[in-house]
Amino acid sequence: MFVLITLRNCVRLAIETARTIRAGCLVLAAGLATAAEQTPAFISNAEHSSLAYTVQLETVMKHDDGQFLWFHPRAAAIPVHGGAGPAAVMTIQKHLKISDYYSGLHVMTRANLAAPWTGPILPPELDWRKQPDGVTISVADVTPGWHPQTGKLLAIGCQVRYSPKGQQLDDVVRAHQTVYAIFDPNTKRWRPWQVLELPADEQFNFARNACSQWVVRSDGRLLVPLYIGRNSREPFSTTVAECRFDGTKMTYVRHGNILRLELARGLYEPSLIVFQGRYYLTLRNDVRGYVSTSDDGLQFEAPQPWRFDDGAELGSYNTQQHWLAHSDALFLIYTRRGANNDHIIRHRAPLFMAQVNPATRRVIRRTEQIVVPERGAELGNFGAAAITEAESWITVSEGMFMKDSRQRGAEGATFVARVIWSKPNKLATPLP
Repeated sequence: MFVLITLRNCVRLAIETARTIRAGCLVLAAGLATAAEQTPAFISNAEHSSLAYTVQLETVMKHDDGQFLWFHPRAAAIPVHGGAGPAAVMTIQKHLKISDYYSGLHVMTRANLAAPWTGPILPPELDWRKQPDGVTISVADVTPGWHPQTGKLLAIGCQVRYSPKGQQLDDVVRAHQTVYAIFDPNTKRWRPWQVLELPADEQFNFARNACSQWVVRSDGRLLVPLYIGRNSREPFSTTVAECRFDGTKMTYVRHGNILRLELARGLYEPSLIVFQGRYYLTLRNDVRGYVSTSDDGLQFEAPQPWRFDDGAELGSYNTQQHWLAHSDALFLIYTRRGANNDHIIRHRAPLFMAQVNPATRRVIRRTEQIVVPERGAELGNFGAAAITEAESWITVSEGMFMKDSRQRGAEGATFVARVIWSKPNKLATPLP
């Protein structure tokens, strides 16, 4: 039986790979969309999922000049009164060709979901803050999201101190903290970065919300997952902080239990989602990804490794996983080993999407689909968000970090994979 299952999985992967190559050939034949174009490029039918969907791949822009790469794109929808659907905002940064060295936060926008993208632009409020000693304070790993109770867009990320050579510094107490910026769609202005004030306990000396999905509860309070520690040298732990937000300031209220794992760098870059009244947390670890659940979003069970429903480990490691929640099904977005991708750093491409069994917290193997194909570049730093009842987005840029990325077809492209649901998603934020 094991041999039969393995053979079937190999055949399925071969078919999916062929489909991906065929789709990629069609894309190359037609020519990928240039900056600010939105051209459907790749369609995937999730015929094995309990909830059908298709994926429409858009190329927002391409950049590969050897000086920097666009990186960490993440999107959110902004309701528009009387408009043709919501507007969209995507935050994105320049990766400056040194590990984890990023520019100020840039912004791209589109007036509605059919309009062209504009930008990227760098609002001065979101730029670097240069210090007299040559240190630059920046913000990285940002995730934006709409706060319907105040009508504001929140962008939450982590503060980073850079040396003049682009090295991350841990030279002052609490150098690594969670920060947020606020966008008011009425004035179309950003407010500068503010630090989320956390308890004086030394376990919050390092406290980042980074590359993390966070949740807005029905009462307007935020559930913000953090990875924390006394410093950046010890294994990280994860907790979820409950915060108030009044439209101008985020205020810490309390935090839940602390999840610890004395393995490599511990548990970090957590992402949170709520589905059918229960909270789900996915966690990065250097060896394998982990998952945990909670009834209230604060007190979580002991994490368990991510596995397929046949018991095999998922194979996602040392990178992020993110969620898409539909009112009828829960999905995980991830990268993994075993996809003919040994040439990719940490196997960070292609991007897969699969349904999760909420009872067992396992990935249903037969539902796995490639949503962003691998073209010789890594795709590990991505975002996922509900946009409307009809669609959700996965956003990612190609990391051109391997010598043969260009030869394999990568172009430093920024993609929006539009997941078009077959049924309305009642979990999406309703528009006015």
